[in-house]
Amino acid sequence: MKVASVLIPLPVPEAFDYEVPEALSLANGDLARGDQVAVPLGPRLIRGVVSEVFETTGSNRRLKAIDSRLDDPTLPAGVMDFVEWAGRWTLSAPGEMAATALKGLRAPRPRPERRVRRVGERSPSRATPARTGVLEALGDRAMPPADLARAAGVSSGVVKGLIDEGVLEIIEITAEAAFDRPDPDHAPAALNGDQAASATAMADGVSGGGFRPFLLDGVTGSGKTEAYLEAIARVLRADPAAQILILLPEIALTQALIERIMARFGAAPAEWHSGVAPPRRRQVWEAVVAGRCNIVVGARSALFLPFINLRLIVVDEEHDGSFKQEEGLVYHGRDLAVARARIEGAAVVLASATPSLETLWNAQSGRYDWLRLGARHGTAVLPNIALLDLRQNTPDPQTWLSQPLRLAIGETLARGEQTLLFLNRRGYAPVVLCRVCGHRLTAPDTDSWLVEHRYTGRLVCHLTGFSMARPKLCPSCGAEDSLVSVGPGVERVEEEVRQLFPEARTAVFSSDTAPDARSARALIQKMTDGEIDILVATQAAAKGHNFPRLTLVGVVDADLGLRGGDLRAAERTYQLLAQATGRAGRADRPGRALLQTWTPEHPVLTALAAGDRDAFVEAEMAEREAASLPPYGRLAAIILSSENAAAVEKTANDLAQAIPNAERLEVYGPADAPLALVRGRRRKRLLVRADRDVNLQAFLRAWLQRVKVPGSVRLTVDVDPYSFL
Repeated sequence: MKVASVLIPLPVPEAFDYEVPEALSLANGDLARGDQVAVPLGPRLIRGVVSEVFETTGSNRRLKAIDSRLDDPTLPAGVMDFVEWAGRWTLSAPGEMAATALKGLRAPRPRPERRVRRVGERSPSRATPARTGVLEALGDRAMPPADLARAAGVSSGVVKGLIDEGVLEIIEITAEAAFDRPDPDHAPAALNGDQAASATAMADGVSGGGFRPFLLDGVTGSGKTEAYLEAIARVLRADPAAQILILLPEIALTQALIERIMARFGAAPAEWHSGVAPPRRRQVWEAVVAGRCNIVVGARSALFLPFINLRLIVVDEEHDGSFKQEEGLVYHGRDLAVARARIEGAAVVLASATPSLETLWNAQSGRYDWLRLGARHGTAVLPNIALLDLRQNTPDPQTWLSQPLRLAIGETLARGEQTLLFLNRRGYAPVVLCRVCGHRLTAPDTDSWLVEHRYTGRLVCHLTGFSMARPKLCPSCGAEDSLVSVGPGVERVEEEVRQLFPEARTAVFSSDTAPDARSARALIQKMTDGEIDILVATQAAAKGHNFPRLTLVGVVDADLGLRGGDLRAAERTYQLLAQATGRAGRADRPGRALLQTWTPEHPVLTALAAGDRDAFVEAEMAEREAASLPPYGRLAAIILSSENAAAVEKTANDLAQAIPNAERLEVYGPADAPLALVRGRRRKRLLVRADRDVNLQAFLRAWLQRVKVPGSVRLTVDVDPYSFL
């Protein structure tokens, strides 16, 4: 008997076995790995993907038979290997990983286009000049009716009359996405020596064949994009059928990169992210699997596209935490990009001005080829960074900008240049509390504080999306007009800026003011065109943007990210502030950055001011090594949640009692999560720390198999966690 193991899109740990009917093989040839099939599951048929086909002499259980093979493309071998590896690495159901790879195919097809064409040699019963003009304009083509009427210079009624008479007929055509082939010689950029050497190394890595990882490490404004675009050009010159994937952490960055790709290659790449309409995503998926698309620019989920000749993956801003997916399937896009390249035998480029410590460690250890761009491109130079000690320059009560920063903004305005005020905190105020009883307003069934938004007049939970109008009475003690806004958000800073500089054109850039790609692009364009004098922004503005007139960056609260016990707090703060300050002086005007801080002696801030990244990295690496934390060790988190607090408590205790014996490994917890209540669900966490050479996934599998988790409790495994909430 021939049996097929089929991955189905359900949270089950392995593939399901089905009998392969002989008639199926006879009708369409042998079933193969990657084929899509319809299989019975209970009373319904469900789509699945064949992971293996094998012969067996019999079974102690009767297998259901595959219903049919679907008329959809076979997933390439590299995709199948990747989704199965990703499932094992993240301890996720392999069928759910396969479903992610099929997501584009499951989107609806674009609506077919209605066109008219001539029916044989039929002629109209009455040949008027208008009708004759329509037939001459149409010729032997098929055209949309409206376009045909315009081409012939007649009304739509003339075309309709010919259709009614049977001279013309309507046909429906499903448009196939057309992706022009990029021309590697269209508009080559003038590269400096470091850029040219890096491009050559990356291209040689691809042409040499096999897996080659690179770290493209360049200061802000050093021209990393030009370097990897030149490498892509050389790859395409050597193999016009090569496919390249460029991953970006934010949708807002895609348009600028797409424009640069169009300028360089004379053709637009495909886009793949949540802002792309589902019918278009289907067209991209089908073009990729057919080899009709060379370059894809997308979010982390683009890693699951069915490339058939993937030669190069670029992870731009590889340090960015947005590459970590926290909901649903939990994975890190950067790590999976390296794995996909290894499986495909391709090259992968991790590009950043502030690489993650894990990537730096791999480069220092010789695992990655380390390419460095040490200076800004052209005449631009790095900005001068100074620390403003708020103990000596304390802002006035209920204000947030110190006098030196105010003076610097005024001087910048007088020169006709732009200012970016950076505060990574959305809304008007992060906390609203009652000055009578001290109650802090939180979202219902969630421990998260409500953030005040003055633009909308509402209090918002940024974790769950809950919002409400600001109440007049304290919900705890009932006191009237007792609620006060505590601390600044970007809206509050902009309010202060408007009072100080009423003549300046100001704007706020955050995920609230630019919630989608279109509005973000519009705001970025206004800033680029010089229509904004002072931009108050969160981290949305600190990633990859190039504003030629921006010469001053003011960091309102440089200490913000250093608070709390997060493993990566110092690393993330250094990266974020280096990226934010790096927006200044990227063209022909020198830039500077002023960082307001209550702790100017902090190692992160002193390293930033001195421009000494190596000193910060060395100190941070030493701390990580002493504690055997990443990159010198490995972490995994287990998060339990349920509406039933007793069930969560019991499951957590059962897990604690069932920990297998293991060397060079510790388990911490269970403990309440910092956000112990989210959407009415109680949450517990356990944290596993292991030495780097310990098989962490094997330990987790053995551990979790010992405990039966009740259906009311959701268990999530997060390998290499980035969030500890």
